[in-house]
Amino acid sequence: MPTENELFSAVDALLEQVTQEALPPIAERRRLREAAGLTQTQVAAALGTRRETVASWESGRNEPRPPQRAAYARLLEKLADRFPSPTPEASSAPAAPQPVTEPPAAAPRTPAPHPATPPRTSPPRRPTPHAALPAPTAPTAGGAYPHGPLLVLDAGPDRDVSGYGIGGLILDVPAKSLPALVEWTLKEAQLGAERLNGSGKDADPLLVLTPAACERYGLPAQLSEEDRLAGRLPDGHKVLGQLDRAEWRLTKRGFGPWARIYRPAQGGRRQCVQLCIPSWHALDERAWGHAAQLPPAELARILGTFARRVMTPVGSTAVTGLELMTALNPPTRAGEPDADGRRRSQHRPGALGTTPMDPAPCEAPDGHPLLKDLPRFHVRGPREKLFEEAYDWARELTDDECMKRHLVGIDVNLAFGAAANGAVVGLATPPEHHTDPAFDPALPGAWLVDLSHIDLSHVLIGRQRHRLHGHLLPSPFTPTGEQPTGPAWYATPTVAYAVELGYEVAPLEAWVRPEKGKYLDGWYKRLRDAYVRTMADLGVPEKLSPQDFLQAMDGYKQRDPETAIVLDAVKMTTKGGIGKLREKARGGGWRPGQPWPALARPTWRPDIRAAVISRARTNMHRKMLHLAAATGRYPVAVLSDCAVYAADGPSPLDVLPYDTDGKTVPGSFRLGVSPGMVKHEGTQTVLWGAEVQEQLNADGRIANLARYIKTGEITAKDSGE
Repeated sequence: MPTENELFSAVDALLEQVTQEALPPIAERRRLREAAGLTQTQVAAALGTRRETVASWESGRNEPRPPQRAAYARLLEKLADRFPSPTPEASSAPAAPQPVTEPPAAAPRTPAPHPATPPRTSPPRRPTPHAALPAPTAPTAGGAYPHGPLLVLDAGPDRDVSGYGIGGLILDVPAKSLPALVEWTLKEAQLGAERLNGSGKDADPLLVLTPAACERYGLPAQLSEEDRLAGRLPDGHKVLGQLDRAEWRLTKRGFGPWARIYRPAQGGRRQCVQLCIPSWHALDERAWGHAAQLPPAELARILGTFARRVMTPVGSTAVTGLELMTALNPPTRAGEPDADGRRRSQHRPGALGTTPMDPAPCEAPDGHPLLKDLPRFHVRGPREKLFEEAYDWARELTDDECMKRHLVGIDVNLAFGAAANGAVVGLATPPEHHTDPAFDPALPGAWLVDLSHIDLSHVLIGRQRHRLHGHLLPSPFTPTGEQPTGPAWYATPTVAYAVELGYEVAPLEAWVRPEKGKYLDGWYKRLRDAYVRTMADLGVPEKLSPQDFLQAMDGYKQRDPETAIVLDAVKMTTKGGIGKLREKARGGGWRPGQPWPALARPTWRPDIRAAVISRARTNMHRKMLHLAAATGRYPVAVLSDCAVYAADGPSPLDVLPYDTDGKTVPGSFRLGVSPGMVKHEGTQTVLWGAEVQEQLNADGRIANLARYIKTGEITAKDSGE
């Protein structure tokens, strides 16, 4: 028969198993210790740890791990028996729900089945929300993905791995190898995000690995220079062997900064995990600033906020912007049941197709396979190539402008996003060619037409003809602002603007797409909401008066640099997504006339990009035209969405005429936070502008002051040194 001590030891071991996961609430831990008259130092000595560690357990900054966890749980259990809470109902009641800070964005769906055994996790902790950027909505137990879209993994000195999620969630990660980590993520971690469209797919879980986590799972903390140039781990790396033996696959791009690990779908369920490795330059500083240097919990908060407001990142901001289009507007949907009750996939009206499509010859960029028969070194001119790009135009200051004191730059908010809103673009059918067509502004496509006869000195604005100093305005028909000299290819919005100015057009040819729609409207709305909401977090809400808006914008990014990271990522997602529609060939092995990987995407659509940029440029010109007609003020430089004006004062209010009711010239620039409205880009002196142009003007080209107006700085590269 066992002795009494052996029986008690067996019971203690059983209690240790039972209490392994159960700990009292954070506030109760401190109450019990203080009720017993114990100090944190005494508890730490008994448990073989440091006083600071016990303090972190009581504050919620960290959770105890084995073997201390079971002993700490036993201590608290015994103290609770001796010092029961005076209000047991309150202490045992469930925690109050966290305030919802993000609206639900996903379409209703049936929750994914949860594993029978819940994952071994540390109790979720909800730290105080950030001063400017609220913590993303805490995951809810009833959701399809209770632990949110992503985790940032970090390993401690003891090699134990913790996963930091949104809303302060921290999970213990038991996986000891990368294949085991992928298995755990899919079977136990309950990570992911619900689809943004009922016909789409749920977002795959995202794991972000810190350098310590990389080393824990056998990955280098930094890629070698050779591997960095290749953009991936070399073939034969031991981790690739581990994945292969476990029958996990990688996409064609291999194991790089953004790695996708998957198995073929089974039973209609995807088996895919996305990895992001910031120390391998996954988070480009141009979009994500200093995010890669942030602590894991803060990085999880930033990426989680972006994921909730935009989507779970799947690569660079440009890749994410492109993927967002498909996530919001999937190409297919389930059809009606057939005679056997089966639903088959069918095309969704208003979406793009599922197969890649050749562009019109004029829309194809140089080197495209459609142009392989052109003579070598042939340079296509305006009659052969559609050239819709953003403005890069400047002129010399007039004598009157030289007498003013300041140069003021104004910048259009989310200009390409605003241009995408309402843009009618071709959808799933190839372009049709027509000769001598009548222009139809409702048909998206490209038109060969001569616009050289349009005189900006005599234009129609609304229903009235206006006489302007046309030579002080850029042409709306070329990126350089120069007047066209003959027939050229233009996207539909550009030709429609010529008609709007009161001139007749007679196209010679056209490539048009009769199947059309406002494919980008949902994409714009989601990015617009993310942008406006993040600006509000930085203290710049909508519907401010012009004066209040300028005051709120003064140093707005310095109020919270981490929140500003989310804002910049949203802006780069918008701009990069449009650019990705015409991704060019990359890599040293490509030769002109050969296809490149981007051409295999149904979303490789240079015609859509051309339509958006055409709208952005003509929108900019329309605003400048209305301002010139009403005030006699003309831009001295325009770069993409930034225009520079000479003014007597340093403020945009010295350029834009607001009355006492807060109204300005209809159809012109308006100060505000919404996309399409403008903010202050920067102010310099007229003397500065004259010196810059004197220094940089060369070969008949005039330096574009809009390029330097924000900081006033000129780099050695700009000056040719």
